[in-house]
Amino acid sequence: MSAYTPVAMPAARFHGSYDPPDIEFLLRPVTIGSVEIAEKEWLIQTGRRHYSEMLCAEMVPSPAYLELYRDAVNGGAHRFGRDTAALALALFRGKGQPVTLVSLVRAGVPLGVLLRRALAELQADVAHYGISIIRDRGIDIVALNHVLFRRPVDGLVFVDGWTGKGAIASELEASLAGHPALAPRLVTLADAAGRAWLSASGEDWLIPSGILGATISGLTSRSVLNDALVGPGQFHACTVQSHLAGHDVSRAFIEAVWPHVEAALKTVQPASWTDVDRSAARSLAEDAIALVAARCGVIDRNRIKPGIAEATRAVLRRVPERVLVVDPKDPDLAPLVTLAELSGVALDTVGPTLGPYKAITLIRKVG
Repeated sequence: MSAYTPVAMPAARFHGSYDPPDIEFLLRPVTIGSVEIAEKEWLIQTGRRHYSEMLCAEMVPSPAYLELYRDAVNGGAHRFGRDTAALALALFRGKGQPVTLVSLVRAGVPLGVLLRRALAELQADVAHYGISIIRDRGIDIVALNHVLFRRPVDGLVFVDGWTGKGAIASELEASLAGHPALAPRLVTLADAAGRAWLSASGEDWLIPSGILGATISGLTSRSVLNDALVGPGQFHACTVQSHLAGHDVSRAFIEAVWPHVEAALKTVQPASWTDVDRSAARSLAEDAIALVAARCGVIDRNRIKPGIAEATRAVLRRVPERVLVVDPKDPDLAPLVTLAELSGVALDTVGPTLGPYKAITLIRKVG
């Protein structure tokens, strides 16, 4: 099979814990043993294994953390809905015109679900898939070929929740470089790195879906790619986090935000993200990352996780050295600050030196 050749695959019919019309995950559910976080960190940093080959067990969020999540939803559902509506209007090209949403698992999925509903409300011909993309290994070509067999290239966009340093944007561009008809049109809620084709803003804000994992992503794990689990012609793998089913808020989050999307479709203007916007955001982001790397003596920039969502996820599933914040009293940082304190991670207040970011987590160097 050539790199991008539309090929029919058996219908996945895997929707996670979402309503079936909302998304079809082009992932292969498997069973895989978990590794300890410290062991995974050592294996990654010593080059013995790629991060995508392993999974750590996802734990049940504590009651205190879930309360912070609920506060984030109460404070952010309106903005999430308004920004989603603005993005949907920008993507909408007329009734019956095809729009194909390819959400990058997992961060793009909640936004993709709401965009699908918004575009359906506008009577667009819309379909929504969730597929894997992995830093240093690219997009799941098998899954993408499956999409291309079923949907036209025209109107196809890729959805992610936000950009951090822009690593996934770079991976998308590299993956699609051999397919001139398929542009790496990345759509996000927040593009602090200045790498998205379309974004609602370049601000680093508390996106509620960014501070949870499987329980807000249809109970799917991060995607997995190793030779023992994924053979030729197979989708990238994932696990279904069934042990977290009693704590799943995937559908509840969608239902909390949807009324705000529906209302905003009648009032907001289509989102606009220009070359000027991207250039300004990218310059600020690159300067901030360079400054942090220099001040903290970081050579491997994969250890720098910028932005509220990335910084939070790094504390949850990596071995953090410290968390840098602009202002620990900023309400947007409450979940991250609390998580750092509960985990015993050093919290440094650095003031307005992080460029477009409100927080950055540094991964501890091991070995």
